[in-house]
Amino acid sequence: MLSKATPAPIRTAALLVAGLVLLTACGGGSTTPSADGGDQADGFPLTLKNCGRTVTVKAPPQRAVSVDQGSTEILLSLGLSDRIAATATWSDPVMKGLEKANAGVERISDNRPSSEKVLDKEPDFLSASFASTLAKGGVAPREQFEKLGVPTYISPADCIGKDNSGGGDGARTEPLTMDSVYTEVRELAQVFGVPERGDALVEKLRGRVAKATGGIDASNASLLYWFSDSKAPYLAGCCGAPGVITRELGAKNVFDDTHDEWPQISWETVADRNPDVLVIGDLSRTIQTAESAEKKIEFLESNPVTKTMDAVKNRRYVLLSGQAMNPTIRTVEGLERVAAGLRDFGLTG
Repeated sequence: MLSKATPAPIRTAALLVAGLVLLTACGGGSTTPSADGGDQADGFPLTLKNCGRTVTVKAPPQRAVSVDQGSTEILLSLGLSDRIAATATWSDPVMKGLEKANAGVERISDNRPSSEKVLDKEPDFLSASFASTLAKGGVAPREQFEKLGVPTYISPADCIGKDNSGGGDGARTEPLTMDSVYTEVRELAQVFGVPERGDALVEKLRGRVAKATGGIDASNASLLYWFSDSKAPYLAGCCGAPGVITRELGAKNVFDDTHDEWPQISWETVADRNPDVLVIGDLSRTIQTAESAEKKIEFLESNPVTKTMDAVKNRRYVLLSGQAMNPTIRTVEGLERVAAGLRDFGLTG
């Protein structure tokens, strides 16, 4: 779910997709002579199934373009900044610790770029976090790039157990788990010929999840996740990235009765459900109303419907980046912050 010049956290439009399954092994970046006398990395060409398509990567990419922030931050975390030709579609400042690596990467657009801008970078690989990014209405359909010999990759978190055929941000047919995110990390590392880095990053993320959830029982706490827009707010349904956070902590999402990724729900309905805690997206983009946490809180505390809620009267707010509310490596950051907030509010056992 996230940034673009589209109405929702990210409009994951029609492209019903399957999971991502590695079909061939890939190596750690050593080279062997190829049939034509050149050098070829071990394990390449690499063929994999990605969101219902077969993708072949002939060699570890050297000029990748990552067109969603979540995908870029994975590549940066894998130490691949020197192989990113460009990035686009950002809603937040870069993840802490990646500032230096990110500074050397060209951002061709804060929102979704045109296909021409992407192709101007002469990419040899294209990655995205959302199916809608590489579809009609996004940058361009995957076929357009593949016909030009540019392999494409979409996060399995936007494919596995998710139906994007109904428009909007799609609906979850199965609850998202962190395994989808870990798969993305490992497979991108394999594509770039550095699988050991992917394994190391996954283990680090697993350790943070275990630490954040250790000894916590938030079964008596109810949460609401607000991503964007004050007029027709986008609130989290049961089973996306906020669902991962909620389940890991044993809490309850007041809108766990909808499988839509980010349904738009009236404030009257929100007030009726009266959550204990409001988890608020703090976005730096300016596409919709009330993007920043400051604007959201200003709205909550002045609107006659919302200001009567217990969470508002007691100012029980947890602020998250937009990326932490997406199925990305920063979902772990969201889990850590929500856990800390619940402890501070005295809502954990």
